[in-house]
Amino acid sequence: MGQNVWGRPKSPVNRREYGPGQHGQRRKGKLSDYGVQLRAKQKLRGYYGNISERQFRGIYAEAIRMRGDSGAHMIGLLESRLDAIVYRAKFVPTVFAARQFVSHGHVKVNGRRVTIPSYRVKPGDLVEVRDKSKGLAAIIEATQLAERDVPDYIEVDHHEMTAKLARIPLLNEIPYPVMMEPHLVVEFYSR
Repeated sequence: MGQNVWGRPKSPVNRREYGPGQHGQRRKGKLSDYGVQLRAKQKLRGYYGNISERQFRGIYAEAIRMRGDSGAHMIGLLESRLDAIVYRAKFVPTVFAARQFVSHGHVKVNGRRVTIPSYRVKPGDLVEVRDKSKGLAAIIEATQLAERDVPDYIEVDHHEMTAKLARIPLLNEIPYPVMMEPHLVVEFYSR
């Protein structure tokens, strides 16, 4: 995508602005409207751990059915996924680790074990790390990472390893490392 989508410090994009290989430094052609919309969709899809196209289209369809701004609703639905909550609460270092962490059964929602990364967390639900999993080195290491902060819409207690979704966030509250354009995604699917 040519951008450091996850904002990680070790990304190869941080070293060079151009693509790899012999012809990487040549000027890129101007993207068409379709190309701009496709890139925006792939960037948003990739940011949430490469959600399948089918799941992403389902989230779009649900956002369209809601009254109001479809792009904002789509972002709200993506942010209320269980793997996104686990990532935002800093229980794991990456979105891919969050997906694996949930599917391996390390997370409970309201006291019940959930192994589905796409599980929709409602505002007020309590997400907690299972007692057996609290001692894992990856979790302890991730909670002390200073590379990102926990956003305001999630209440986190790192001592108890619990997180609560206070409310569905707005687009400007989400700490994306690059500019996300949900309106272009909506345009892409609505053609």
